[in-house]
Amino acid sequence: MISEFVFPLENRATPSCHASTIVELPGGELAAAWFGGTAEGDPDVGIWFSRRVRTGWTRPLEIADGRAEDSPTGPNKRTPCWNPVLTRSRGGHLILFYKIGPEPRAWRGMMRTSRDGGRSWSEARRLPEGILGPIKNKPVQLADGRLLCGSSTEDCGWRVHMEWTADEGRTWTRTESLNDGKTIAAIQPSLLIHPRGIIQALGRSRQGRLWTAWSADAGRTWSALSLTDLFNPNSGTDAVTLRNGRHILVYNPVAQGRTPLVAAESRDGRAWTTIAVLADGEGEFSYPAVIQTEDGLVHVAFTWKRQSIRHVVLDPRRIQVK
Repeated sequence: MISEFVFPLENRATPSCHASTIVELPGGELAAAWFGGTAEGDPDVGIWFSRRVRTGWTRPLEIADGRAEDSPTGPNKRTPCWNPVLTRSRGGHLILFYKIGPEPRAWRGMMRTSRDGGRSWSEARRLPEGILGPIKNKPVQLADGRLLCGSSTEDCGWRVHMEWTADEGRTWTRTESLNDGKTIAAIQPSLLIHPRGIIQALGRSRQGRLWTAWSADAGRTWSALSLTDLFNPNSGTDAVTLRNGRHILVYNPVAQGRTPLVAAESRDGRAWTTIAVLADGEGEFSYPAVIQTEDGLVHVAFTWKRQSIRHVVLDPRRIQVK
């Protein structure tokens, strides 16, 4: 229905950008964030933010710059920012999770909050030791009030774990790693909700396929990870459960390269059917974030050649899958 840049190529604020996140704000507006700077991992890479209002996307503003009292590069000196994740609390305010550090193996989890839709933000706050927050993809709000976050680490192989908070980020609990980081090297879970409270995790691996795992107790314990039959070129994915119970997965369906980027649909989280090609051709189209808004539409934000963020809107009611 819509395919647009969040900001124009000829007027971008930073030479490079990547790893977008998208969320619906109260009243139906959207917000997106991403990391941008000279190049991924450079000290000037910060978190940038834009809202989609009636007239279009607002001018991007930098809302986090990696400065912290215990910054790895020195007190209050800039250090690279990574992988923002936007979500709304049950109370309606906006939470930004992000990471700082010279590389993924040394990330530290950070968060900020906004009570006015991203116009102003609280001071940056570091998450507790060993907690990184949602590592790339949005968390899910559970019926018991917990915010369940799919997370992962890269310092001792690629290992997945789950984290949750019941008080909007003040206190946290986490599982042990769900895998050894070698047999299946896995990171960046998305979370899907199935009937009877079953939760599925789905994400990126180094084994050429997407991985999956299942929980029957609201994310506290999980099955062993297994590989799906979906190709994965070691690139980020995202997925969402729609209100009709079906699931949407956005990923690169190839063994190598980060093009094309497609959306697929599933009834059970196991068999997937491609329903749309979101971007194709030369270059990188990657790291999607996908949500369903209150009006039923599906919104995807993704990296466009590391030069801009692309926003695509789908109407799942118009898609017929046999």
